[in-house]
Amino acid sequence: MRSIHPEASLRTNRMTPEQLSAISVIKPVSPAIEKVKTILFKPFDIGKWFTIGFCAWLAFLGQGGVNFRANFPCRDFCRPGAPLDQVKNVFSEHFLLIAVLASFGLLIGLAVMITLLWLNSRGRFMFLYCIAENKAEVKTPWQNFRKPANSLWLFKLVSGFIVFICLALCTAMIALMVILLTKSYGRIRAAEILAIVCLSLVTALIAIASALFFKFTNDFVIPIMYLHPCSCSDAWRRFLQILPSRKGVFALYILFQIVIAMAIAAILLALVFGTCCCAAFFLVIPYVGTVLMLPLLVFKRAYSLYYLSQFGPDFDVFAAAAIAQQPE
Repeated sequence: MRSIHPEASLRTNRMTPEQLSAISVIKPVSPAIEKVKTILFKPFDIGKWFTIGFCAWLAFLGQGGVNFRANFPCRDFCRPGAPLDQVKNVFSEHFLLIAVLASFGLLIGLAVMITLLWLNSRGRFMFLYCIAENKAEVKTPWQNFRKPANSLWLFKLVSGFIVFICLALCTAMIALMVILLTKSYGRIRAAEILAIVCLSLVTALIAIASALFFKFTNDFVIPIMYLHPCSCSDAWRRFLQILPSRKGVFALYILFQIVIAMAIAAILLALVFGTCCCAAFFLVIPYVGTVLMLPLLVFKRAYSLYYLSQFGPDFDVFAAAAIAQQPE
């Protein structure tokens, strides 16, 4: 992997109170917009759009939602009015076959998810490279950032598995308590209701914490890995050197991200309705939709990078890229 700052060590980045108060969620908006103009419109190059769009497509691969509707032959048995005995007979007669097919389908699904996560991790660095360097390249970042991308992939894979187990256990406990509560035949105790509420709150807190964890990983930890030759866990330790003492500014960042997401949603809705829903047809096409949304995606990536750069030169991806591009 090529190091943007080969001489930089993972030292603590100390900031004065004046520097901390100067950190703003509004300040990065203007340079992020200018970065969009510079990369995509000065000059406009359709080939550059499709190349960077491919990197962005990989970076967001497996995210979002495309709803698939399967047309299973057993749908007649699964409709609300189907006889329960008929369903039981189908499962009892073909239990082994159903179990084998379900296990095989689960393994295939896990393999697909792991592969998508691997491609997504590689795409994160490729897209970041295109934004930081203002270059439309695929082969160079694919090769240069193989090691950090694999570290990110393993880190997300293990973290995601832990989160899934925690959420699954909490959900199973809630479901079990609800089942026991429905079979209590009117003997409902306040302690049981309180336990269900507490477990629901714990589940919600785990979901929110995991969402913030992966949000910070994508927005800040990956750029740290891009700047410094380190693993994902080492980059997280570096990020944790600035996070605890600056929880307020990062809380404002999350709130502003919600505002940005609402603004993007409004823009997309206006585009869809303004074109009589014709734009929606192209937006849902894989890769093509990503290319069409490229200005918004570049803005979001550039915004998080400019926000992170306010914490010092060790976190400034654009300054490091400008130094690396200078002739020796």
